[in-house]
Amino acid sequence: MSETTEHRKQAEAAALELYEDLIGAWNRRDAAGMAALFDPAGAMVGFDGSQVAGSDVEGHLAPIFADHPTAPYLYKVREVRALAEGVVLLRAIAGMVPPGRTELNPAANAVQSLVAQSGSNQNGSGTWRVVLFQNTPAQYHGRPELVEQHTEELSGLLRGASGGD
Repeated sequence: MSETTEHRKQAEAAALELYEDLIGAWNRRDAAGMAALFDPAGAMVGFDGSQVAGSDVEGHLAPIFADHPTAPYLYKVREVRALAEGVVLLRAIAGMVPPGRTELNPAANAVQSLVAQSGSNQNGSGTWRVVLFQNTPAQYHGRPELVEQHTEELSGLLRGASGGD
């Protein structure tokens, strides 16, 4: 395996870990934990279209977590691809199981995109940060079969996690 291929695979693995950490922080309702993963100059586009600077993520999410019973995400990564040295794109589908329920709410289905970038810290090693996280509703206007497909694909993961299937 060439050094370039190895670097690319390491970058893609780091971006995947960053995404998993981001979703984990959401699922724990941890605004500070999510914010810590963003580059201050980065951006987040929320499910409702809110556009938030990376430096403002904690302030944006803290009242949401305090005032709303947010549901945890279940996700499936579709693609992780290095775009350039130190820059990776991740695409995923996601869904939510509302609190007190056991099934996904199709109205909360989403398509998520994350752009991660490696920067150098004081030790000279790369620290991966979110430079863009976009969470888009997956409504599939006029195509109910795609809503069903999205929901069923994630429901399969949910059944697998609970020992069903």
